[in-house]
Amino acid sequence: MSIETIIALFIASFIIKATPGPGVFATVGRALFQGLKPALVFIAGIMTGDLLYLAFAFTGLAVIAHQFGEFFFIVRLIGGGYLIYLGIKLWRTTPGALDTRPIETGSRTKTFLSGLLLTAGNPKVILFYLGLLPTFVDLTQLSLNDMGLLTAMFLGILGSTLTAYAFAASRARRLFSSKSAMRRLNRGTGVVLIGSGGAVVAS
Repeated sequence: MSIETIIALFIASFIIKATPGPGVFATVGRALFQGLKPALVFIAGIMTGDLLYLAFAFTGLAVIAHQFGEFFFIVRLIGGGYLIYLGIKLWRTTPGALDTRPIETGSRTKTFLSGLLLTAGNPKVILFYLGLLPTFVDLTQLSLNDMGLLTAMFLGILGSTLTAYAFAASRARRLFSSKSAMRRLNRGTGVVLIGSGGAVVAS
């Protein structure tokens, strides 16, 4: 790959991954609702989903993936439904003391899988890896070094931007010490998540 292509992909990837969408909203909601550590587990699930789509693109399975339109539609419904569920849960949550306990192993696994599932049905991710990426580079001509570079770049951008959002949200969570302020925060975040989930389902 040329340096021009790498720079163009970096800029495009940063804009797409840093722009608020289902992944960002769900990460922020998780950080507000549970704190930073569960949000980082959730981010790991999202990054794993991105890695799977990138593998599809590298190995030529994108063409096969396009044949499973009905499957991806179902996955998108589940992912959007999860965002709506999380939004409703936040809306209905009774404000109280912050829960700073570490999450249990089972909960950690569930959180990771939630991030993975969300990515599987995220139209932004599907569009980028299976639609936009092939317009920048000929995926059949990439060397192993090229694949490694793109993988590190995409996952690095994704992980750093989502972690920044999660950190900011977790810090903001601690600023809302009163029950009334926490209730407004929960409901505002819940509305955003419900709207984002609806957009995923309708896309």
